[in-house]
Amino acid sequence: MNSNFSLYNRLLRYVKPYRWAFGGVIVAMIVSAATEPLIPALLKPLLDEGFVAKDPAIIKSLPLWLILLATIRGLSTFASQVGLTWVASRVVFDLRGEMFARLLSLPTARFDNASAGALLSKVTFDANRVMLATTEAIIIIVRDSLAVLGLLLWMFYLNWQLSLILFSIVPFIVLVVKYSGKKMRRGNLEQQDNMGQLTRILEEAISGHKLVKIFGGQDYENNRFQKASNGVRFWEVRLKTISHLSMFAAEILIALVLALIIYIATSQANHDQVSVGSFISLFAAMGMLFSPIKRLTKVNEQIQQGLAAAQTVFELIDEIPEKEHLLLASSPTLKGNIEFRDLNFGYSQDKKILSNIDLKINAGETIGLVGISGSGKTTLTNLLACFYPIENNQIFIDQFDVNEIALKTLRSHLALVSQEIVLFNDTIAANIAYGSMSNASKEDIEKAAEAAFAMEFIKQMPDGLNTMIGERGVKLSGGQRQRLAIARALLKNAPILIFDEATSALDSHAEQQVQMALENLRKNRTTLIIAHRLSTIEKADRIVVLEQGQIAEIGTHQMLLEQNGVYSRLYQAQVNSVS
Repeated sequence: MNSNFSLYNRLLRYVKPYRWAFGGVIVAMIVSAATEPLIPALLKPLLDEGFVAKDPAIIKSLPLWLILLATIRGLSTFASQVGLTWVASRVVFDLRGEMFARLLSLPTARFDNASAGALLSKVTFDANRVMLATTEAIIIIVRDSLAVLGLLLWMFYLNWQLSLILFSIVPFIVLVVKYSGKKMRRGNLEQQDNMGQLTRILEEAISGHKLVKIFGGQDYENNRFQKASNGVRFWEVRLKTISHLSMFAAEILIALVLALIIYIATSQANHDQVSVGSFISLFAAMGMLFSPIKRLTKVNEQIQQGLAAAQTVFELIDEIPEKEHLLLASSPTLKGNIEFRDLNFGYSQDKKILSNIDLKINAGETIGLVGISGSGKTTLTNLLACFYPIENNQIFIDQFDVNEIALKTLRSHLALVSQEIVLFNDTIAANIAYGSMSNASKEDIEKAAEAAFAMEFIKQMPDGLNTMIGERGVKLSGGQRQRLAIARALLKNAPILIFDEATSALDSHAEQQVQMALENLRKNRTTLIIAHRLSTIEKADRIVVLEQGQIAEIGTHQMLLEQNGVYSRLYQAQVNSVS
């Protein structure tokens, strides 16, 4: 676990680009803090020279000094509060940017093992707590510490013997703050974990609301949500309890000392050892000490919140990104010849998913990948895109080991139409011309949509290509979503296409349109089709049948039927299920 110092030191590095603004904020805080002891300081001449001596000059000047003091205090407080919020918001903006960039660069396996809700919570909740906690903490530490120092100096000037008594409680307050700090650090980490769980459950329930309704999962989801929500509530109450107990202990100590000081000061006043103005000024300074000391005692809560949040934020930023490949001297232009050489792979060391895969695919060839669920079809295509790390000399494209090709270059030569169509809450045009294709012309987008047989339904949309399609394309049918994904792949015009064919859920008309779009997409491309409905790959150049992670058969549709092997049995089973 990072120490408090190292975490704060790292946070300050994010402040460095805004050091001039931050410096101005500190100056404004110093000015604001300097006005604090001036208030009781004005009371002494007001009483001694105004009310007692009735000096006309003092009577006239003191109201003006009071107005000037209030103006300076108000402006400096405004500048420090707004300025620090601006600096803190910029720091959180930069942190969130780094977190999001790191999320986009993490290995695929990290997302397989992570909760989307927990990651969302880090970027939203935790990053925001860094800003809120550090903003409040810095204001209190700088302004109130200086205010306390100024008030103490004024008290020493008035009566140093009485002021020394205040210092007797400092060691006790330090012990209280230190003890509560440890408790609150652990509590804030627990609170963040619970908030991550709450966000995860909420995200899952919202995205799967149809399934929840169909299967009557409302009670189950309610119970999960209530449990997580109660965890957040429990730690919220516990943290407040610890915070206020520490504040209560500090307040009692301060009250006891102030009571003793007041008693001694009153005795001195009765013996004319101190003037009325000095006594009231001393008493006012002691009273004004109470609020900043109380806030300084409470600031530990904000600091621990900020440090706990910063710890989880930096843990995400420090995660190891996807490993870049050992780059070739130049970025090759790939044609699409693919070779798997004795490929072996498993998501864990205990179990292999693919074993001894040897397969050559010529540029422009269409390959159907067939097999029951879990046979390794999707894993094979994932490895081609290097979504998971593999050893050298197992996958080659145009005689280049994929581990020698920069990931960006490699993936620029691949187009993907996955079984789970990924669309964004944006316009149809933005979903077709996504990412590196965002500058594509309207004419090119329309050509891709035409080739994907998507323009017929796009023209019926209220705003055509500029129609918003909702989250994950919820406003579109399954066939429409798939044709948009094909249009996106067509616009990319990559030499290698991975198509996780998922037409089994479509009606016959939609399936026919998707198949025609796929025929356009396959032209002059190396195409790997993961086939769920075997009738859709009858025209493939070759069909590769996988069984338990190994190649069981390779051949054309007719050849494999005649062999009467695994493919024939799978095909016959589908024919029988349809009939």
